[in-house]
Amino acid sequence: MEQITSRSNALLSHMRRLGSSASYRRERGEFLCDSPKLLEEALKWGAPVLAVVCTRGTVLPPLPEGVRAAEVPEDVMASVSPMKTPQGVVFTCRIPAAALPQELPGQRYVVLDGVQDPGNVGTVLRTADAFACDGLLLLPGCADPYSPKTVRATMGAVFRCSVWMCQPEDMAQVLKRSGIPLYGAALRHDTVDAREVDYSRVALAIGSEGRGLSEKVLGLCDQTIRIPMTERCESLNAAVAAAVLLWEAYR
Repeated sequence: MEQITSRSNALLSHMRRLGSSASYRRERGEFLCDSPKLLEEALKWGAPVLAVVCTRGTVLPPLPEGVRAAEVPEDVMASVSPMKTPQGVVFTCRIPAAALPQELPGQRYVVLDGVQDPGNVGTVLRTADAFACDGLLLLPGCADPYSPKTVRATMGAVFRCSVWMCQPEDMAQVLKRSGIPLYGAALRHDTVDAREVDYSRVALAIGSEGRGLSEKVLGLCDQTIRIPMTERCESLNAAVAAAVLLWEAYR
């Protein structure tokens, strides 16, 4: 176990930048995670862990060969962890290959359009994993799926569920080649009740918290669907809407 006491150590500086900069994460192909629970999930699902830093006295699970491990004082951990109350473990992982495949072989996918809140994006990924969804497609304007807040909200699903970042046109072409219809959560002349939809093979598009689906994405939808609710309620939170539709599809 390596001992680090300086806050300016190169590894710790690297981790801080991973936690704060999306462009640096993309440049290095790595992301930062915090908490022993996330480390357990990463190791359980074979995620490519690169380096682990823990506070003194923390008992780490067995790490794969080649993973760098270091121990730091609590005050140094506080300077590295993105959490207000550090949980004693931070680690870095390799970002999975993000290229959108030519075809999608699965049954159900979620498309997020301009969902900016990291907690919502992470919660949708967690929910997609819970209801046997085959992947998440993020269109421009969405929160970074590998920011610490997003990763924390996934509760480990980020290590199990595929995520792709793409343009609307590329998304539409892949779905068409794959024979998967795109159903948007929105109101339009062709809107149907979510309880009457065939979910056997589908991609579900959810829009941003404020404006819903963009006109571009709405124009790419084969069908629009609505979640029945009281007339006094105009809409649902993006993560909640995704959860309702994914549960209905899973059911």
